[in-house]
Parts: sequence; C-alpha cells; structure tokens
Amino acid sequence: MPSFKIDLSTAVVFVATAPTPKLANKQTGEIAMDRETGAPLTTVGLLISDEGEGNLYQVTIPKTGVPEGLAPGMPVSVIGLKARDWENTFNGQTRHGISFRAVAITPGA
Repeated sequence: MPSFKIDLSTAVVFVATAPTPKLANKQTGEIAMDRETGAPLTTVGLLISDEGEGNLYQVTIPKTGVPEGLAPGMPVSVIGLKARDWENTFNGQTRHGISFRAVAITPGA
C-alpha cells in the first residue's frame, strides 16, 4: 500500500508516552523487526500540535532511530514521518486504520 509523507514544518511535537518495543506477537512477546534493516521496532506516543489542534499519534520507529532518555513532555523533531492505511481480516472481522512510521526522532524542536 502507498504511504504519504507528513509535513511537520509548522508543527510542535512532544513525547507523550515513552518508547516501548513494538510486538509482532503479544502472546509470545516476540518483538517486531524492520523488514528492510532487520532492526527491532519501537513505538512512541507523540503529541503533534499544528494550526491550533493537537493530536496523539502512536508512531513506529526503528530502535536505532530512537535516542536514549526520551521522556514524556520532551520536545522532539521527527524525521521522515509517513502515514499508511491498513486493513486486515481476522476471524471474519475486518479492521482498518492508519499507521504512522518515522525514520527517527531527535531531542529538541
């Protein structure tokens, strides 16, 4: 599925939730891996505020692109943020949504 770049040039971004490993299988605890690089994936909650509106997004980032010491409330810059729609069917139920992926985040705005 195609992905779309998100322009954050006028946005203010803060860490909302600390980085956690992205799980490929919740039952076994298996960590999801980046298909291109083989790096483990991490999920970070980001509060993105732009044009008077703020939204919370769960963004997946390779662990190599997440600096140590990120904590809620810290301002950050996001590198290469993209959105992609998804859909899957499990046990006859179809679910869909939008996933967010970035190359890296860096401290400071």
